[in-house]
Amino acid sequence: MRATIVIITKNRLHELKQAIHSALAQGALIEVLIVDDGSSDGTAEMVRREFPSVRLERSEISVGCIVQRNRAAQLATGDIILSIDDDAIFASPHTVSQTLREFDHPRVGAVAIPYVEPRKSPVVHQQAPLRNGVFVTDNFIGTAHALVKGLFLRLGGYREFLVHQGEEMDYCIRMLEAGYVVRLGNADPIHHMESPRRDFRRMDYYGRRNDILFAWHNVPMPELLGHLPINVVNGLRSAARARRFRHMIWGTLTGLGHALCHPRNRRPVSRQVYWLFRHLRKRGPLRLADVAAVQAEAGTPKAEELTRPAATADREMVRPCK
Repeated sequence: MRATIVIITKNRLHELKQAIHSALAQGALIEVLIVDDGSSDGTAEMVRREFPSVRLERSEISVGCIVQRNRAAQLATGDIILSIDDDAIFASPHTVSQTLREFDHPRVGAVAIPYVEPRKSPVVHQQAPLRNGVFVTDNFIGTAHALVKGLFLRLGGYREFLVHQGEEMDYCIRMLEAGYVVRLGNADPIHHMESPRRDFRRMDYYGRRNDILFAWHNVPMPELLGHLPINVVNGLRSAARARRFRHMIWGTLTGLGHALCHPRNRRPVSRQVYWLFRHLRKRGPLRLADVAAVQAEAGTPKAEELTRPAATADREMVRPCK
């Protein structure tokens, strides 16, 4: 099984150096693919000069992380794509090999790799409660995950109209609908050295907007009638706690406006998958045997019966209001 490590980067030259060093330490047979999303700090030149063995793809114009992750999946030669952010490192040379071994069940479509945020706490996130058995979770974080490339491409990848944030959760519920699961990992943790250079206005806006879009496109009826109002209320509470009202409220209104503009563009998952997803999100991981039993009762498709629209269909779902 061949793997590709993908790192999407923009204007984080110094952090990227550490990420690349850690990726190259994972093994000679692993492809390292750097996608430069229009950096203006000399990132591409640095990679070419200091890391000639690394594959570099550069966009002259920034198109965002979601678009670039989809592009990287098309370019990667590996069967498994492992993704870290440019402010993260593999703290152990064994993380990739350990993660690849966790794709030992045909229903595992992605692995949530354990990670820590040393600048915040020593707590290990996304780690299976036990080493024996396959434990299923609802989601993975962008800076620490691995996924099956073929499945990702067949499901249409990430929905690019989300632009920024929330694409992982949206993909995971669609993957669950298709009969595949996210497995909690047991590998040596990735260290996410969260960069202080973050645009909270952008995060506030797209975070609230994409919560609404997730509900609108994925939550079935009649559950949507309860889910959507709770989403709005929780968004307002987040704005109040953070004391950052403007962009969060604007993002919420934009998401609701999208729903009004596109009432026929919904492709919700089944009610059974929705409730399974909520169970995983609210109560924590389940053993794969328990998930399989619930999905069998729900009549969700088997892996070999996978049929999903192409990526172009998902990109065409959002059109401007007239």
